Amino acid sequence: MTARPVVLEARNMTRRFGGLVAVGDVSFDVYEGEIFGLIGPNGAGKTTLFNLMTGLTPPSSGTLTYRGQTVTGLAPHRVAAAGLSRTFQNIRLFKGLSALENVKIAQHARTQAGLWRGVFGGARAEEAAVERRAWDLLDLVGLGDRAGEDAANFSYGDQRRLEIARALATEPRVLLLDEPAAGMNTSEKGQLTAFIREVRDRFDLTVLLIEHHVPLVMGLCDRVAVLNFGQLIAVGDPATVQRDPKVIEAYLGGE
Repeated sequence: MTARPVVLEARNMTRRFGGLVAVGDVSFDVYEGEIFGLIGPNGAGKTTLFNLMTGLTPPSSGTLTYRGQTVTGLAPHRVAAAGLSRTFQNIRLFKGLSALENVKIAQHARTQAGLWRGVFGGARAEEAAVERRAWDLLDLVGLGDRAGEDAANFSYGDQRRLEIARALATEPRVLLLDEPAAGMNTSEKGQLTAFIREVRDRFDLTVLLIEHHVPLVMGLCDRVAVLNFGQLIAVGDPATVQRDPKVIEAYLGGE
């Protein structure tokens, strides 16, 4: 079997806040097309690491390389333009706008209309295409029949799905999901597992996810990385990680 190419290379990623090391010297690779899970106890540094990778927080040291291009220190919109898009642990939708408007806004980072196209009608054609794609993405996440509703009226689980639609609207190559199953019941978590696989296959994506629901992670991910107190303590396939004594002690618990 031919080895898959490396899409992301994290090397010695470190973030200090005063005397606190939130992420310390973390290195790993992510392969094209895989679903890669990031787990660990609360306060382990998982979301901070996502913030370093997506430009929200500059690293104290270390580098992130995406398809051979160093993206360390780029502004979030430039990281998204390069092909990395994310959702958030604390949902960041435009609550006063409709679901359709939320998804359309995300697409405008990819639109090309300028002055002359606006004058001669090109912008109108592009805006129509933006709206069609927004409808398609809302249908994909099961929210097409609520496109005109304000995001503030959605349940927590539906807001999560809307955030995923908005992230997909930026046409990413790597999708980073921060606790996508938060607030979902058991049935919804099962549906989410199938949905993430469908999205990965349909859009030919690589997926990274932070998630506390261990059965979901172990049943979904090709490989898993484990953080504890900002340190990377294990990387491997789910079966290997679950047997690692350091992981059992730090996160999974005893027998």
